[in-house]
Amino acid sequence: MQQMTTAEAIVRTLIAHGIDTVFGLPGVQNDALYNAFYDHRDEIRVVHTRHEQGAAYMALGYALSTDRAGVYNVVPGPGFLNGTAALSTAYATNAKVLCLTGEIPTKYLGRHTGQLHEINGQLDVLRSLTKWAARIDSTAGAPSRTAEAIRQLNSGRPRPVGLECPWDVLAAEGDAPSIPGPLPMSNPPVDVETLEAAARKLGRAENPMIFVGRGAMNVSEEITRLAELLQAPVIGYRTGRGVLDSRHYLSHPNPAAHKLWPKVDVVLAVGSRLAIPQLYWGVDEHLTTIRIEVDARAQDRIARPDIAITARSENAMPLLVEAVETHNRVRPSRETEMRALRTETEEMFAFLEPQTSFLRVIREELGEDGLFVEELTQVGYAARQIMPVYKPYTFISTGYQGTLGWGFPTALGVKVAHPDKPVISVTGDGGFMFGVQELATAVQHRIGLVTLLFNDNAYGNVKRMQQKLYGNRVIASDLHNPDFVRMAESFGARGIRAETPEELRQAIRAGFAEDGPTLVEIPVGEMPDVDRFKRGARVRGTAERSEHALQW
Repeated sequence: MQQMTTAEAIVRTLIAHGIDTVFGLPGVQNDALYNAFYDHRDEIRVVHTRHEQGAAYMALGYALSTDRAGVYNVVPGPGFLNGTAALSTAYATNAKVLCLTGEIPTKYLGRHTGQLHEINGQLDVLRSLTKWAARIDSTAGAPSRTAEAIRQLNSGRPRPVGLECPWDVLAAEGDAPSIPGPLPMSNPPVDVETLEAAARKLGRAENPMIFVGRGAMNVSEEITRLAELLQAPVIGYRTGRGVLDSRHYLSHPNPAAHKLWPKVDVVLAVGSRLAIPQLYWGVDEHLTTIRIEVDARAQDRIARPDIAITARSENAMPLLVEAVETHNRVRPSRETEMRALRTETEEMFAFLEPQTSFLRVIREELGEDGLFVEELTQVGYAARQIMPVYKPYTFISTGYQGTLGWGFPTALGVKVAHPDKPVISVTGDGGFMFGVQELATAVQHRIGLVTLLFNDNAYGNVKRMQQKLYGNRVIASDLHNPDFVRMAESFGARGIRAETPEELRQAIRAGFAEDGPTLVEIPVGEMPDVDRFKRGARVRGTAERSEHALQW
């Protein structure tokens, strides 16, 4: 046993688990924690932000781009609540985010006496947004509770976890046991018989297809090998982009998959909900669905798969590839067919200008290893379908949560995690202003992010819907904006205005040459809408079968 404060025990445990960066905003309930951070400032970096949502989003970006724990700390009550949009996005994107929040003094918990930052049932709220959450209630229990939080983070489905610690407990000094290292992870074993059945189905399939989500990020090589064995197109939308290099002839976006869907006889989903095909394209008795999913509870939420493999993709995929090699039939190459399909798809998207030209420049300037963070803006929407992605963890998306305003602060966390790689954030004028204050954070901590702000002086998507669906009854969607270039310069960042793709190229290069943040404003008008390709019409199955899928 050693004498230390609870805060010291928490910080030492974080360090013992390889945590070297914490995003946060200090306050009175967390003073003891920041005192401990000061004592260990050579081992753990604190990136302090101008708003709690910024701290949480930066932790999210750190986690999404590394598959490591992104940790953030905030004060309780309003501070904690300010970060919950990011926490809900971490839940939606299966991100390893640890929320470490303060709490009111122990003796006042549940008494509703109006303590500073008191809210009803903070721990219950935290639990509703995470896979696991707990309270640290003693110095002696702090190391084990913190270690358990990180074990939970890395076990099973990777979703956020939370810890809260009351003000008095955090500052208390007492006996703490030795600091534990990483605890064993808990993951379901691979059912070999089920996997063998899946391999037989895939090996005999005439027209197989593979869908990948974030759960497939760590098995890129295995997915590539399996796709080539089966000559199966691989579809990654939003969180699955980059699992298979977009330059591979078997890599395709949703519209190409939709065209092939009527003839698919076996579909394999790896770390993916397989939501769009099952909910919108249709399924029938001629389609066999196979899912590799670490969370047993998620297997049949949309529709029951014919073969459910409940395991980590990292454990299941190497075995599946080996088994398919045994059962696979001889297959001719589909390269000519698939390249023709790609050309057809590209022609389908040709109307997307200026998005296509801007994204082409962005892709070229990012190079092989650059990271791209999308936002709820027309260039971001288009990127989900048409921007080539070369590697896992390099296309950062909100997934189904669609959190407006997340992009810029999340991208700052991505850049903190990858200081030596180019990182680009695309945003609109509406979303950017949700987190504009974090420009000060980027300047203070010299975070060399390049942010591309496409400015149409509106919540553009909302305005389009008001115009087209509601008879041009435009309300609350036009925006008054600052001079973004001058605003960036006033923060101490570099501000550039670019109006053409070639000017954008030069601006990106100038931004990459900086050791601090760069904001590039691109004035634009209304852009063509990519949303019509988001889902696709029903192409197989009956309505009755569709309702069955929706029920599950």
